[in-house]
Amino acid sequence: MKRLLHLFICICVSIGAFADGDVTLRVSAPSTVEAGGKFRVQFTVNTQNVSNFNSPDFKGFEVIYGPATSSQSSFQIINGRTSQSSSTIYTFVLLGDVPGTYTIGSASVQAEGKTVKSKPVQVRVLSAGSGGASQPSNGGNSNGSASGRQSSVPVTTGNGISTKDLFMTATASRTNVHEQEAILLTYKIYTLVDLTELDGKLPTLDGFQIQEIPLPRTKEFSLEQYNGRNYRTVVWSQYLLFPQKSGKLTIPSITYEGVVMTRNRNIDPIEAFFNGQSGLMELKKKITTPALTINVSPLPNKPAGFSGAVGKFSVSSSISTQEVDANDAVTLKINVKGSGNMKLISTPEVNFPKDFETYDAKVHDNFQLTRTGLAGSKEFEYLVVPRHAGTYEIPAAKFIYFDTDTRSYKTLTTEAYTLKVNKGKGGTGQNVSNYSGQQQDVQQLNQDIRFIKTGDVELHQPGHTFFGTWKYGAAYFLPFLVFVLLLVLGRKRMKANANVAVSRGKKANKVALRKMKTAKKLLDSHEQGLFYDEVLRALWGYVGDKFNMSQESLNKENIVQSLASRQVPDEQIQQFLKVLNDCEFARYAPGDANENMENVYNSAIGAISKMEDNL
Repeated sequence: MKRLLHLFICICVSIGAFADGDVTLRVSAPSTVEAGGKFRVQFTVNTQNVSNFNSPDFKGFEVIYGPATSSQSSFQIINGRTSQSSSTIYTFVLLGDVPGTYTIGSASVQAEGKTVKSKPVQVRVLSAGSGGASQPSNGGNSNGSASGRQSSVPVTTGNGISTKDLFMTATASRTNVHEQEAILLTYKIYTLVDLTELDGKLPTLDGFQIQEIPLPRTKEFSLEQYNGRNYRTVVWSQYLLFPQKSGKLTIPSITYEGVVMTRNRNIDPIEAFFNGQSGLMELKKKITTPALTINVSPLPNKPAGFSGAVGKFSVSSSISTQEVDANDAVTLKINVKGSGNMKLISTPEVNFPKDFETYDAKVHDNFQLTRTGLAGSKEFEYLVVPRHAGTYEIPAAKFIYFDTDTRSYKTLTTEAYTLKVNKGKGGTGQNVSNYSGQQQDVQQLNQDIRFIKTGDVELHQPGHTFFGTWKYGAAYFLPFLVFVLLLVLGRKRMKANANVAVSRGKKANKVALRKMKTAKKLLDSHEQGLFYDEVLRALWGYVGDKFNMSQESLNKENIVQSLASRQVPDEQIQQFLKVLNDCEFARYAPGDANENMENVYNSAIGAISKMEDNL
C-alpha cells in the first residue's frame, strides 16, 4: 500500500509539472498574399484535450482544403526538471481571388473544459502583378544570408538580373529637420529572384550621430506591390540619425553585394538529376541604393539655459528629506522623461544656497533606442551637504528644450523645496551612507580647531632646535659620503665588466659548478643521457670561459696548448682529458650505469677543482 501511495503521489506531481498553464488558441497567417495564390492558415491550441472546434468566417476567401487536424507532443528533462508540452493544430488552405483587405474572424474550441477563442487577423490580397513573386520565404540573418529557397520562390533562368528584378530603397522618415532632430533611415530590399546572401553596411556619415536599430537576425519576407509588380520584400537595416550641423547633408549611396541562385543553362536538368547535380549556380549581383539629401535647419535663437534637448520631454524632481542635521547629506533628483536626443541633454543647473557644499551631479541613463529616437528617462542626482543650521530655500530648476511638434522652445520647471537644517551634534554627525555610494565625496570640515588640551603636558626649553646640532650636520654629510662610495664602487665594477675576457674567466668556476649541480640532480633521478650531456657542457664550458675561447676553436688540441702555456702540469692536463673521454664513452660502457655515473661525476668535480687551484 505504501508503494502504491508513493506511486500515486509521483503521478500527481508529474501531472502538475506537465501542466502548461493557461490554454490559448493562436492563429498564424501571412499578412499579404497575391490574388490567385494559395496560402495556409493554422489555428494552434496548446493542449490535446480539445473538442468542438468552430472554424471562423473566411469571408472573401475560398476554402480549398481543411480543416486538417494534427497533434504534437514533446517531453524533456532539463537539470532534473521534467516538462511536457502538447498541442493540436487545425490547418486550412485558402484562395483569394479579389484584391483587397479581409478579416479572418475568431475561431473557438472547447479545451480543458472551457471555451477559448483566437484573435481576428487581417490578410491583404494584392492584385496579380507581372513579377511572379509568391509566398514569402523565411530564413537568413543580418550578416549575409537573405532567404531560404522554397519551391514557390522563383529561380532566374539566365545570368542577367535587371534592377527591376532586384533592388533596394533608402527612405528617410524626414528630409526637412532641425539640428538634433531624430531621422529614421530605412533600407528595404525588393526581389523577384532567389536572393541567398547580402553584404554591405552604412559608411561613416559626416555631420550625423548614428545609432543602428537592432533587427531580427532571421529575415521574414512578405509580399508588397511596387510599381504594379508583386515583390518579396523585407526591411534589411534601419538607423537613427541625429544631424549635428545645419545645411544640406548627404547620405551617400551604398553598394551591397548579393548572391542569387540561378538556373544553369549549360546543364540539362534531366542529366543533372541522374548525375546528382543540382542544375543551379550562384551569381553575384551588386545592388546600389539611392543617395538622400537631408535639409537641416539650425535651431532658432537659443535661450539662456537651453539644455540641448530636442524632442518631447517632461520633468519631475524629488528630495530625500526636508529636515536634516548640519553636516548630513541631502540628495536632490531631477528626472527627465521623453523621446529625442537623450544622450546630449546637459545637466540642469540648480541654485543651491551658498552655505551648502555641492558635488558634481551623478547621471543615470535609462533610455532605449526606438524608431522615433532615444526614449526613456535620464536622472540627475545632486548630493549637497548643509554646513550651518537654519531654514533654506532650494529654488525650482528650469529645463528648456526644443519641441519638435510645435517647432518652438518650451520651459519646464521642477518643484521648489524648503529645507530645515538643525544644529548638528558637536559639529559631527555626518551620515551619508544611504546616498547612492557618494559618501566618499563628502569631507568633514572645521577640524583645524581643537579644544584646550588638559592633563600632563611635555614642555621644551625655548630655543631648543635641530638646526646647528651635529645631527643636523651629519644629515648632510652622510648622504654625500654614501654617494661617493657608491660612485667609486660603480666605476670599479664598470671597468671590470668592460674587460669581457677577465669577467668571463672569473665566472667560469661558478658557471661550471652550477651546471654540475644540475648534473647531480640528473644523477639522482637516473637520467643517464641528460646527465652525461650536462657534465660535458660543464667541462667544455669551463675551459672555454677560463681561456676566452670561442665555440669554433674549442677542441682538445687547443685545450692542451692553452693549459701548457699557463704552466699547468702535464699530469693534470692528461687527467682533465681523461675525464672528458670517460664522460663521452661512459654512457655506452657495460656494467652498473649508476656506478659509472657516480665515478664520472666525482672525477669531473675533482678535475675542475684542481684546475681552478693551479690557474
